[in-house]
Amino acid sequence: MAYKWVVAIVYVSALFLDILDTTIVNVALPKMGEELHTASAEWVVLGYTLSLAVWIPTSGWLGDRIGTKKTFLFALGAFTVGSALCGMAQTLGQLIAFRVIQGIGGGMLTPVGIAMLFRAFPPAERAKASTVVMVPTLLAPALGPVLGGFITEYWDWRWIFYVNVPIAVLALWFGFRYLREHTEESALGFDVYGFILSAAGLALIVYALSEGPRSGWTSRVVIGTALAGVVAAVLLVVVELKVRNPMVELRLFSNRMFRQCNLVGLFSMASFLGVTFVMPLYLQSIRGQDPLTSGLTTFPQAFGVMLSSFIAGQLYARVGPKRLMSGGFLAAGLTIALYVTLDVDTNLWLIRGLMLLRGFCMGFAFVPMQAASYATIPPSQNGRASSLFSTQRQVSVSIGVAIMASILAAHMPIGGLVPAEGVTEAIRGVRIAFGVAVVFAIIAAVFAWFIRDEDAHATMVARQRS
Repeated sequence: MAYKWVVAIVYVSALFLDILDTTIVNVALPKMGEELHTASAEWVVLGYTLSLAVWIPTSGWLGDRIGTKKTFLFALGAFTVGSALCGMAQTLGQLIAFRVIQGIGGGMLTPVGIAMLFRAFPPAERAKASTVVMVPTLLAPALGPVLGGFITEYWDWRWIFYVNVPIAVLALWFGFRYLREHTEESALGFDVYGFILSAAGLALIVYALSEGPRSGWTSRVVIGTALAGVVAAVLLVVVELKVRNPMVELRLFSNRMFRQCNLVGLFSMASFLGVTFVMPLYLQSIRGQDPLTSGLTTFPQAFGVMLSSFIAGQLYARVGPKRLMSGGFLAAGLTIALYVTLDVDTNLWLIRGLMLLRGFCMGFAFVPMQAASYATIPPSQNGRASSLFSTQRQVSVSIGVAIMASILAAHMPIGGLVPAEGVTEAIRGVRIAFGVAVVFAIIAAVFAWFIRDEDAHATMVARQRS
């Protein structure tokens, strides 16, 4: 087996588990709260998210300095141990602590893994590598609610964590045996100030975005953490631009293609994950669907993404990232615009069809975005670039969900069944949220239109010759 496929197998397995874990837990939160006798079960999600925020920015340096194989296997090991411990937790405090351990691994898996993948695949095969990555990236969020609903309804919520363990152990064994070590000589001393400022800034901002819809955007806690996070982020920029070997290599944003793809990613992921957040609430809180039925209704989106991802991989060299991305996000925006017509009795098969169509449109855009993002990044900087891209993704998800949750919270209770007299107002909130998702998708399409295909030449030329 070619080494690039060894990396792909290990990375795809770990990425699938990592992303699945972020969606599968939400369905089980009411059961967890009931069994652990707590009304604060949302901290099971928030603890994991904050841990991700701390470790994502540092993962690139750790991989370059310690070695990508060691760092990746450590991250996968932490995720595996954390999963097993979460299943055994007896109190809310234990569960949150074990989720933090999970987050340490989850925060480093994606940045280090994508750096390994793009070093293994030559630039001309980046579209092929991106197609492989799209399968777990977009299948896992669709499968999470289905699997979570099934386990919660017919089994025990603890198995939501236990199912990770055998797959992760197999990936660990395979990676330990077949992965190759890689380090970068340019990774010198540990940037203490960069670590502190990046961890504090991102964690505080993510916390404020997560807490805002629940506590209100004018609450002291939200305003205080948001301001502290912004101050830390500003200080991070000032410090890191002066350091010779920074923890967070912000200078990479001077790279035109990388900067533009990050801007596209910021708005596109806010749109994509925002809709993924709103649709289950519409189905469960307004229409009274159980988690399993809700998950099965949104699941066709994954098939649409997988189908178009393979087509986009074939078209990439001939059409170029600019037209694929702008056209894909524009079509996705127009599809989401149809969601604004949803009502309390809209046919579920129509919703499934729209989810399939939306996924089909998004797949055309996500593959070229992943392939082109690192087209002009030197191989020695892949680790740092992947950390920045993953940080942007975490922020975009937090922004998208925070905005959608705030809109819904103004029109309906979040987390319970909407009473009959409040359905009309709740539907209005859902429609407004979908409208915002349309705007995000259109903005992503506009930014994508200013991408220059010639910047992605290295990822296109060899496939054109063949």
